[in-house]
Amino acid sequence: MLQSKCRHSNALPYEMCVFCNTDAPDSLVDICFNYVNKHLETVCKCDSSTGDLQLMDGLALPVELCERLLNVRCNSLTPVNSKFINIFKNTDCTRIKRVRLRKSEIQDKDLEILLKHRLTELDISHSPGLTANCIKYITGYGGNLVSLGIGENTEIFSPEGYSKLDQEDYENSFIFLTPNLKRLSLRGLASMQPEFYMLLLNPLTNLTHLDLSNCSDLHNFSYTKHLSNLHSLILYNVSGIDSKLHAICKLINLRHLDISQSKEENGKYKKGTKILQTIVECLPMLTSLDISGTNLAGRGVAETMYGCVSDIPGLNSRVNNPFQYLGLYETSHDACLRHDIPAKLIAGNANEEQILVAALAYLDRTDMLQKVMNELFHLFRFENIEHVGQALNIVLEAMNRHIDERHIQISGSATLFYIVKGTGRELHDDVNVKRKIITTLLNGMSAHKKDDTMMRNGCLTLCQFKIPMDVLFDYERLVNILLHSVDGMAQESFVQRIGIYLLNSLACQVDGDQKVKLGELGAIEKMIWLIRDRLDRGICDDVLEVAWSTMWNVTDETPENCRKFLEHMGMQHFLLCLEKFPDKEELLRNMMGLLGNVAEVKELRDFLQTSEYLSVFSTLLDSESDGIEVSYNAAGVISHIASDGADSWTVVAPSRGFVLGKMVSAIDRWDLDSQRNINYRSFEPILHLVQVYHTPECQQWAVWALANLTKVYPEKYCVLVETEGGLHLLQEVIMHPLPPMRVKNLAAVVLENCRKFKESGWQGIIDESLDG
Repeated sequence: MLQSKCRHSNALPYEMCVFCNTDAPDSLVDICFNYVNKHLETVCKCDSSTGDLQLMDGLALPVELCERLLNVRCNSLTPVNSKFINIFKNTDCTRIKRVRLRKSEIQDKDLEILLKHRLTELDISHSPGLTANCIKYITGYGGNLVSLGIGENTEIFSPEGYSKLDQEDYENSFIFLTPNLKRLSLRGLASMQPEFYMLLLNPLTNLTHLDLSNCSDLHNFSYTKHLSNLHSLILYNVSGIDSKLHAICKLINLRHLDISQSKEENGKYKKGTKILQTIVECLPMLTSLDISGTNLAGRGVAETMYGCVSDIPGLNSRVNNPFQYLGLYETSHDACLRHDIPAKLIAGNANEEQILVAALAYLDRTDMLQKVMNELFHLFRFENIEHVGQALNIVLEAMNRHIDERHIQISGSATLFYIVKGTGRELHDDVNVKRKIITTLLNGMSAHKKDDTMMRNGCLTLCQFKIPMDVLFDYERLVNILLHSVDGMAQESFVQRIGIYLLNSLACQVDGDQKVKLGELGAIEKMIWLIRDRLDRGICDDVLEVAWSTMWNVTDETPENCRKFLEHMGMQHFLLCLEKFPDKEELLRNMMGLLGNVAEVKELRDFLQTSEYLSVFSTLLDSESDGIEVSYNAAGVISHIASDGADSWTVVAPSRGFVLGKMVSAIDRWDLDSQRNINYRSFEPILHLVQVYHTPECQQWAVWALANLTKVYPEKYCVLVETEGGLHLLQEVIMHPLPPMRVKNLAAVVLENCRKFKESGWQGIIDESLDG
């Protein structure tokens, strides 16, 4: 365990804080390997017939790089399969010594490829494609193995598969030959005969660590008596410890013993105190003991022995020689709550420190970890947490290690919500920490897209970050998740609502390329689907309004997305919404704002030139809905259509003159001091209309817009007018003979607004904008 000196909290003495050492950017090595993992074609070629990967000709990778590539692949969301393992088939140009695979898709032949590298460490679990045939590969190539772990969900030692093997190994008195093996982990074995364990362990005289967690029948354990070097024995969820007590007590060199249980019924012993007392007195070198989930700690009545008192009677002999670690999580009669416990670190649920110790101890045990994660969540929800950094580290590790475990993802994401919400600026200023949290959330949401609770927790936590700044590094994956929340979750659900709000927030603030990407990923189609659903059901709610708002934002200065809107029958849905919900102000404003974006695209304006559409736009000029916004946006659409000239107006009725006349009347009614519900990032389309001298009505709308915005919001829009060259264009309007006086007067108002703004002491902002 690591000793930490943490600047962010009073650090516990067993875990480095995730906040520490994060000021530095990602190392170049990490960046390179993450890139190579996503783009294997940079170092590999692909066999066209089999799809197998192999290093490019002339390329050789040393052991450090090969192992790093394999580890990065294992820790990514892309499973390790046969095609990937084939990279390491040529042992002349690749080298591997240490392999840890979890939840891989490898087959027997792939394990043989890896073992041919003469590995020193091999750990495999949750690889259902492996069979008993792998045993001969372990013997054939395992002479250098020091550590071997075969976890759950493999068929290597299934009784059915094992029975089909030749009996040669039995006759030679071994299961597999690994003479240098010191660490052996065989988790989750089905019931095997005692002879199997005798043959398995007999040649492994150098073993120092043995883990037989979740093995269903280990008999009386007498086959371990020759393991005199054994320092660590893990019998987690192994039943009948009392029947194995005699054999366990013979292993007098044990430093760590774990006989914990996750199921209460399996941890009940008739003479619990006597069993515990026997263990600690027969194994004097123990420094670490885990009896979680059992009744071995007694009922909590203190007993005096040799002048020493402990609340755990079976540990009286250790009062003056406390354990470094003692596991008491979910022991009977709440042993972890007692006062006189002879241990420096305790895994339990009595307080924050015990819960954090338990979480670290059980990171690989999903059934126990689920319970501990729930405890941690309740700590953050109802109490003040002292060790925030360590807790965050544990939550991230647990979630990333067990992506497919729904309950761990749910409790972990709920805890992250309270961590992110409550840690203040210290977290929000650290880019690396934020990225770790967001990446972990997206991993969990990607794996559990259909789970309403996980998606809700993830979205609520993401809302605590700065959108879009904090999420741009994984933008595309987030967009895909949010788009799924729109049509992949239950209608009217909270997840659908928060998902579309997040999507709209992204669309509102990202730049052009990212808006294009939103369109490519299907944002327009999803919004149209939502709109059609609401129309079919006759519902005008916040989701319908935000769907139009999202498309308004996605199409802003993005012709590709404007075209997508038209191609997916956007105008037809506009007319239907207008007909069915004519009095919904927010809806009308959002729809007309979107059509303003479409009208700005010259090559798309012909699609808007129908008698029906132009009649609607003309009628909306008279609208007083949402202040002036609907009328203003309708005038903007008409101005862009009319800016192409009289010859381009192809509709007989309503006539161009009639519509432009109505537009001028509308503009004359508007109050120049109107507060606006609009946000311009650029005045380029408006400044284009300022120069349309052949149609002064277009100029009037554009110059009125500039006059209003620079008057009501001078600190934002005066800067924008100046930086985009608007002052020069407005001077030209005033000097030009064609524009009518009403247009020239409005241009003068804009110039005066900008002059006053400069004189008010804000010149530095303009200068800074110009320099930038």
